[in-house]
Amino acid sequence: MAKLKNLEDFRDEIDQCVKCGCCRAHCPVFGAEKHEGRVARGKIALADALLSDDVEMEDRFLLDMSQCLLCGSCYAQCPNKVHTEDIVAATRREIAGRKGLSTFGKGVGIVLKNQGLMNLLAKGGGVFSKLLFKKVPDQSGLRLRFPAPFISSDRTLPPLTAKPFRERHAEIIPGDTGKPTVLFFTGCGINYMYPDSGEALLKALKFIGVTVLIPKAQVCCGVPAVSAGAANTVESLAEENLAVFKQHNYDYIITACASCHSGLSQIYPGMGEEFNEYRDKIKDIFVFLVEQGFAEKLAALPKVEKPIRVTYHDPCHLRNHGISKEPREILKALPQVDYVEMEAAGTCCGLGGTYSVYHYDTSKKIGAKKAGFIQESGAELVATDCPGCILQLQDSINHAGGRQRAVHILDLVAEVLPD
Repeated sequence: MAKLKNLEDFRDEIDQCVKCGCCRAHCPVFGAEKHEGRVARGKIALADALLSDDVEMEDRFLLDMSQCLLCGSCYAQCPNKVHTEDIVAATRREIAGRKGLSTFGKGVGIVLKNQGLMNLLAKGGGVFSKLLFKKVPDQSGLRLRFPAPFISSDRTLPPLTAKPFRERHAEIIPGDTGKPTVLFFTGCGINYMYPDSGEALLKALKFIGVTVLIPKAQVCCGVPAVSAGAANTVESLAEENLAVFKQHNYDYIITACASCHSGLSQIYPGMGEEFNEYRDKIKDIFVFLVEQGFAEKLAALPKVEKPIRVTYHDPCHLRNHGISKEPREILKALPQVDYVEMEAAGTCCGLGGTYSVYHYDTSKKIGAKKAGFIQESGAELVATDCPGCILQLQDSINHAGGRQRAVHILDLVAEVLPD
């Protein structure tokens, strides 16, 4: 039975925080707001006080605990390696357990646990996109024509697909004999918003002869619900996905979304031993492709005369798990790409799951810094390995008045492969 840790389980780790303040220099939210309650040591102190019943769950406390991207930037620099992001997530679950979920948190739970409802909402948005959305003049993305709950009217959104990615394909796409078989965990971003990136992944795997399984019964990884404090939703989704993993035979579980990779490889194993047997099978698509010699195959393709300048944004959920080299290897090997490294490529873009819904103004401040680094790099495209980051990066670029586009690395890969 999947079970997330509760706040009490983190008591020893909470005690490891010595309040040194190293986290202040690396917290994106503190950088934007300059408030002690926004930084890791402040949140850990509040979590400790909640465990000891030394603080009331009043508005100020709730605000401070909601002001965290769960990006892990503090952990990367912490001398004692305190997992603040896990402590904050557990604190949010504690708050939800005592006070109940917020209206938005309840909505997240209802939608994520109901695959039929998600499909209906996506298809409705896709079919009526011209009615519901307007094209951002001279920029990438759409804006809402009418007010919608929790979504700012000036936010750039990708179009929803009228036909989700998983409905476009059979569950088994055969490859070559002797090649690996992979289960593609599509995630919600590719399934509903960026299906072309899913098609690009299939094109890359076909190129190297891999057999691909796309189970239709898979559901959301649950990471948005982690951010919202909706424990029951996370646990329920994990159980459903575990059942899917058990039903098929494959060598690897492949993700093309940093958040999904983190959910399957880091959050799920913490919920029970039954998830551990799958942990070593989970691979980010670019780690898998590099291991299969794909970078060398790309490098052997003829170079184009006028390559496009591309930079890379490290998604937090990959950077935190040491995955940064492989996406760059693929980008540098692409024959149509002139790769440039931008400043602060590993800093958070400001999405943070549900954070950018609750705190869009702060999210925009964080995103503005990233948009500035993209501009300074001279790149025409910023590529990444996370649909959520693509959404946030394009929104930030548009607010900054930039001309760059945010894309998935897979989209660039597909450009140079045969049909």
